[in-house]
Amino acid sequence: HLVESGGGVVQAGGSLRLSCAASGGTSGGTFNDYNIAWFRQAPGKEREFVAAVTWTGADTYYGDSVKGRFTISRDSPNNTVKLHMDNLKPEDTAVYYCAADNARYPPYSAQPYTYDYWGQGTQVTVSS
Repeated sequence: HLVESGGGVVQAGGSLRLSCAASGGTSGGTFNDYNIAWFRQAPGKEREFVAAVTWTGADTYYGDSVKGRFTISRDSPNNTVKLHMDNLKPEDTAVYYCAADNARYPPYSAQPYTYDYWGQGTQVTVSS
C-alpha cells in the first residue's frame, strides 16, 4: 500500500512538496522495484497523469500541464518518491494520488489502469 503526504492549501504562485511512501510492503517486491507515478483528479474530471519516475530513478516523465513547474524524484535510501510543485496555479487543485507498477517496458505509463497499487490521495488546493 502507498501513503501520500504533504498536501494542503497554498496561494497561486506558491510551492508544495508531496511524498509517497510504501506502507506494509508490496507483494511483488520492495518499493524501489516499482516505477512510481503521480496522478491527480479534480471534481468532475478524469484522473490525469502528472509525473512518473522509473524504478531506477534515472528517468522522469511529466504531463504537459506541469512541465517546467513540477519535479519528481526518488529518495531510494528512504523508500520515498517526492513531487515538488512550484508556481502552483488554481487549476492544479485536485486530489493527488501516487501509484506503483513494476513493468519494465514501456518505461512508464500515463494510463491509470496499468498501475497495481494506489494511495488514498492527498488534497492540494491552490487559491487565486
